[in-house]
Amino acid sequence: MAIAVPVCYYEIYISYNNLEVNSYDIEDEKIKADGEGDSKASVKFVVVGDLHDNTFGDNDDNLVATIKAQNPDFIIADGDILNDDSENSDIAMSFIKRLVEIAPVYYALGNHEFEYMENKKSEELLDEIEATGAVLLEQDYKDIVVNGVEIRIGGMYGYAFDGNGKTVKKDMGDGIYDFLKDFEDTSSYKIMMSHRPDSFVFGEASKAWDIDLVVSSHDHGGQVVVPFLGGLYGGDQGYFPDYIHGLYDKDDMKLLITSGLGSNDQKLPRFNNVPEVMVCNLKCK
Repeated sequence: MAIAVPVCYYEIYISYNNLEVNSYDIEDEKIKADGEGDSKASVKFVVVGDLHDNTFGDNDDNLVATIKAQNPDFIIADGDILNDDSENSDIAMSFIKRLVEIAPVYYALGNHEFEYMENKKSEELLDEIEATGAVLLEQDYKDIVVNGVEIRIGGMYGYAFDGNGKTVKKDMGDGIYDFLKDFEDTSSYKIMMSHRPDSFVFGEASKAWDIDLVVSSHDHGGQVVVPFLGGLYGGDQGYFPDYIHGLYDKDDMKLLITSGLGSNDQKLPRFNNVPEVMVCNLKCK
């Protein structure tokens, strides 16, 4: 018992104050410069999510410095950068402003952004996000060219399937079917920012939609990481979820899921779960 208490304290402490960088490589034939096959073509981006107003104590500057050191072509802020009960958006927006100084930032809304706006009975947060210089994408996309590589990047919070796990237009969330049909209609490499991996892991979503890469956060790597077993809990996926942290192949779709940078108040604190700056390297296959 005398040993267990300091060990537990240490595992909780590092889960809110330390930082690690995890890098993933994805090869795809679409990663080619100016429409021509180029084995040297590459794109690097950083994924951050689930900050939940975490300031890392005295290490706040270290977070931004760590992201800058990756020299990303762009940055994805994948939702829950603040909390639903945050007094204001100051911490979150200050963080995003600093990221914009490093590289273009694409921002996807998470459940806490939606709940924050509901609690405030105002959508001013959307204007505040855009005022940072970040590109906010919710059921919207932007076509970009990075190092000669054509990329379509979009953002969507809703589920990519209906209540039966199918993709029947009349049964899906408002506007989602039409948005996804429009989004997939391109020869560019397609990245979808989807705060919840659950939006694409259930039903026929990963088979139905022609999306190259879904980038998610939301589940905090399982919140509690159990040795030899992995993340304890993941939203709609329940206990010991299959899609929780890292790079996965699901049908013809790839899922890239970060364990995030913090946590809101939950039944259990982050444990054995170091906050993550995720780096993705897209390369020509």
